[in-house]
Amino acid sequence: MIGQVCIAEEEGRVTQLLLGKDPVLPAAEQAETALLKEAFRQLAEYLSGERKAFDLPLAPAGTPYQRKVWQALLKIPYGATASYKEVAAQTGNAKAARAVGMANNRNPIPIFIPCHRVIGADGSLVGYGCGLDIKRRLLELEGWRGAV
Repeated sequence: MIGQVCIAEEEGRVTQLLLGKDPVLPAAEQAETALLKEAFRQLAEYLSGERKAFDLPLAPAGTPYQRKVWQALLKIPYGATASYKEVAAQTGNAKAARAVGMANNRNPIPIFIPCHRVIGADGSLVGYGCGLDIKRRLLELEGWRGAV
């Protein structure tokens, strides 16, 4: 459904989730930790429709504004969507829709931080670093029946 996955952690917190044909973190030590096992388990449950929320310690690296946007994204419930403008308003600046888009694009932990739930003001699918096909699949998994 989403291709190969690579999840990284530092100091007991998930820091990255990469998707693609061959996602690899340069200079990363490959090891299976209890946290990574749990992250993969929760992701598999989500992708099979058994899980609606994640319970993982997250530590995305970003600017203060990016982290503020990512915190707002965590409040968008399973099966719901929000526009870039709505997320911008939640961060305190309704005119910062473009900045929200940039923060979404730099989200290092997609799916766990659900940037796929952010759509255009007209309900269309726009922008997703992992590709619009994956965004559509994730939203459809959550019951989305919006515009194409």
